[in-house]
Amino acid sequence: MRNDLRIGVAGYGLRRSLAREAHRPGNGSRVVALYDPDPGAQRQARAEIGSELRLAADFDTLLNDVDAVMILTPDHTHVELAVAALRAGRATLVEKPLAITVEDCDLILRTAHEHRARLYVGHNMRHMPVVRAMRQLIIDGAIGEVRAVWCRHFVGHGGDYYFKDWHADRRNTTGLLLQKGAHDIDVIHWLAGSRTALVTGMGGLTVYGQVTDRSEGLPQDWFSPETNWPPLAQRGLNPVVDVEDLSMVQMRLENGVYASYEQCHFTPDYWRNYTVIGTAGRLENFGDHGEKAVIRVWNGGRRGYDPEGDLQVPIPAGVSGHGGADEGLVSEFVRFAAEGGMTDTSPVAARDSIAAGVHATESLRDGSTPRHVPPVSPELAAYFAAGQV
Repeated sequence: MRNDLRIGVAGYGLRRSLAREAHRPGNGSRVVALYDPDPGAQRQARAEIGSELRLAADFDTLLNDVDAVMILTPDHTHVELAVAALRAGRATLVEKPLAITVEDCDLILRTAHEHRARLYVGHNMRHMPVVRAMRQLIIDGAIGEVRAVWCRHFVGHGGDYYFKDWHADRRNTTGLLLQKGAHDIDVIHWLAGSRTALVTGMGGLTVYGQVTDRSEGLPQDWFSPETNWPPLAQRGLNPVVDVEDLSMVQMRLENGVYASYEQCHFTPDYWRNYTVIGTAGRLENFGDHGEKAVIRVWNGGRRGYDPEGDLQVPIPAGVSGHGGADEGLVSEFVRFAAEGGMTDTSPVAARDSIAAGVHATESLRDGSTPRHVPPVSPELAAYFAAGQV
């Protein structure tokens, strides 16, 4: 217990599962303090973490007597809290997305650099078994050199999760192409080995803008796969709904790889499908976690329609959230907070996914005009590439 990393948590809402995962008394880390002004969240945290949990009156007080901080609050609050934690020298996990503007991302990176405080971003999909298995197949040369990556994201619960609270207001997210897409854009970058340099976006608010039933708070049955279908039957949407429920992005990466990302919030099914095409084959996942999920590889020569492929790689089902990704993410953060060094997640890559999402959203809202995506400064790139030691 004495050697456990003492963690303070800001926000005990939608991503509270990360805080629960981080509470491992006697096994490396424990959550000792919480800042969340919601009395209901406070009660739930004490019920799940323990009655000894310290409740901080404000964020500055949270920073007392902790070694590390987990920022799990809504997206638009990340920059202020992250800058304060890093200036205080605390190892800091910021849930994805890092921030909702490129300028705020760069401010967070500069603050970590200037104060030599360890910064970690919660891109847990880099720990998802399906993503790691696809990346290993690419590293092993199963499809040759990557030349294209396509991702289709079917957000089947989108009307429940993203249009009934703060997510639906672009002032809090910039847009769902950034908020939800930051995960997938980061995975595309990781699989392709490069960042986006040029984007063009297209999309709109095509369905949920027609739903006129709005609510100041979440209705009692806000999440109900049975009754909230079809999508136009949704009720109790956020008073402000000005983000897109359908979006598409074309990307040219810095290393010449081409990529596309499609996101839809009113599909009946909920999963991600990646297709990666190389100079000697292609791979594709069917399901992204669970017993039936599999990656199929076609690399044995030309043929017609072949649904099975030349190789099938089952995707192991993890125990913790997101197919086991949350456990891997928290374990890496705890080790990094205590020791520093290299991690599979990357603050610069997190910033690059935001930059691509921001500029794609600007393109989408401006007649699909192409946008160049500027890289982070060379000084910051070099610092974070060295592992923040």
